[in-house]
Amino acid sequence: MLNKKLVTFGETFLDRSGIDRSDQMKISEYREHTSSKYLLYWRGKLPVKSDERDQLCWVNKDHPLVSDYNETLIFLGLDINIPIFSIDISSWMPEDYDPEAAKAFLDQNIYNHPAMPKKSHFAELRGFMNKISAQEAEISVIARGMHSWHQSNSFCPKCGHVSIPMHSGWQRDCSYCKISHFPRTDPVVIMLVTNGNNILLGRSHGWPERMYSCLAGFMEPGETIEAAVKREVFEETSVKVGAVNYLTSQPWPFPASLMIGCVAEATSTKILVDPKEIESAIWVSREEMLEVFSGNNQFMYPARKGSIAHFMIKKWMMGDIK
Repeated sequence: MLNKKLVTFGETFLDRSGIDRSDQMKISEYREHTSSKYLLYWRGKLPVKSDERDQLCWVNKDHPLVSDYNETLIFLGLDINIPIFSIDISSWMPEDYDPEAAKAFLDQNIYNHPAMPKKSHFAELRGFMNKISAQEAEISVIARGMHSWHQSNSFCPKCGHVSIPMHSGWQRDCSYCKISHFPRTDPVVIMLVTNGNNILLGRSHGWPERMYSCLAGFMEPGETIEAAVKREVFEETSVKVGAVNYLTSQPWPFPASLMIGCVAEATSTKILVDPKEIESAIWVSREEMLEVFSGNNQFMYPARKGSIAHFMIKKWMMGDIK
């Protein structure tokens, strides 16, 4: 198993204080705490300071946006005894909003709310996840994942009636059938498929041009990690896999997955891509991958920095993964 602390979103600092979520007196006390901090969320984006994007932009309890969007509040936990919350202001619409760009793999647009601190803006987490501290990265995962869950679960999946946020944002109760719903994380296997001095990489439809990464796919009900790895690789490329070993994991808030990183030994090499699954797949040697990472390969870009795929491929190049 690889050191999870070296993976973006892989470290844990926050005291989630789950026992306090249903204690409204305690939450009210936390909200009135003189040092309480609030992280705003807007349509999948989080606020960062300046063009460096190496720090999140926080506001305090007296900020006007905190009171204006009070109903969307989520208690994230305690950061060294400092209560931290997140609030969704997605109902705000800037004049220059680009709805088409928002559908892209990575929306490069940034947006400035007039009430936000100067030199701050909302930006896509994918674009700065490897710049902020590991502590703020963990908080970003929780905030983005929780708000995304709320946006997708406004109605009860059982009866279709409106659901209501409860327990400081960590539960939704149906207004009609009274059933309770809780945040979910989807398990996804992501595989470093090896064959001697080569690894198998693929690219999905809609990815940035020339970007290749490890194969990946959602686990199915009743399926083990090993079985999911073998099935996904074969479905996407027709390559058969033998031994499968766990490497590490990464929470991935796009929107709510747990990436389960594995290394798998290929027992066949012929590629036959299913175009419904992926766009293409290729075998890449260690020497070729070194050129890719150094920026000297005109045909391929590596997986994005901060992703578990980038981490695993780099470890393989260094010889830490056989």
